[in-house]
Amino acid sequence: MEFARPEYLVSAAWLADHLGDPDVRVLDVTAKLTGSLENRAEEECYRDRHIPGSLFFDVASGKGVLSSQDASLPWMWPSPAEIAASLAAVGVGPDTRVVLVARTPRDGIDAGTMWCTRAWWTLHHAGVDVAILHGGLEGWEAAGLPLTSEPSTVPSVAAFVPATGWEAARATRDDVLDAVTGPTCLVDALPADSFDGTGTSYGPRSGHITGAVNVPFRSLIESETAGFVDAQTMHDRLSAAGLLDDRGVITYCGGAIAATLDAFALALFDKTNVSVYDGSLMEWTADPDLPMTDPSQG
Repeated sequence: MEFARPEYLVSAAWLADHLGDPDVRVLDVTAKLTGSLENRAEEECYRDRHIPGSLFFDVASGKGVLSSQDASLPWMWPSPAEIAASLAAVGVGPDTRVVLVARTPRDGIDAGTMWCTRAWWTLHHAGVDVAILHGGLEGWEAAGLPLTSEPSTVPSVAAFVPATGWEAARATRDDVLDAVTGPTCLVDALPADSFDGTGTSYGPRSGHITGAVNVPFRSLIESETAGFVDAQTMHDRLSAAGLLDDRGVITYCGGAIAATLDAFALALFDKTNVSVYDGSLMEWTADPDLPMTDPSQG
């Protein structure tokens, strides 16, 4: 089996062949977050070694380059103007093909995969021609391909104008509330112990949104890199959860980061009626009137 949309991924070999193309821009979205949601990856990862010509793109900070600067919660969907400004800062224009890359720091907390899919989800729905480096920087390095500490320059390009219609990619609290009793499938992308209330909580209440199914994002990747499981395995896991039928899907997690990995996996099979709950559990758990199920209290 093959992915229906293989163009959403590129191999290390493809990127090596196209690294010098003027219309290809490599954006490094590696994350190494502090407790205050500041990203140390540029200083501690990127500057030491990165793909030649790549530019650091801080998606992970709570008010990062693809987050609303005015929202009370971190990582909320940016405005078209904020997207345009962030892309201009890294030389992405209307004819640019963007390749997102990341590595997972050795502490293993900030999986590079989910930051790639978070950036992909926003940029793709803004109209950017964007793909993810399959296997991440670990795969690039394992293939013996070059890394450098040399700074990269930002090319001059025409302004990118974000596409309209992106709202369908973002679910609100009201959309999720409708899905609790409606036909739309709710998907929790967090680990199973979070889903069943025995692991990490993302707010004052534990467990999961009532009616959700659990497809942990780590079940769709090979390891703590940006390498995905093969198409047949991914298809089987998504199908087992009932996600590849005609129903709409809303994915969520703690803060709408890991949720984008499940959403991206569905996009690889050309499922388009998918949205990501922007506020996720950070918003949902804070309202005691919103329905949650905690199996650990059973």
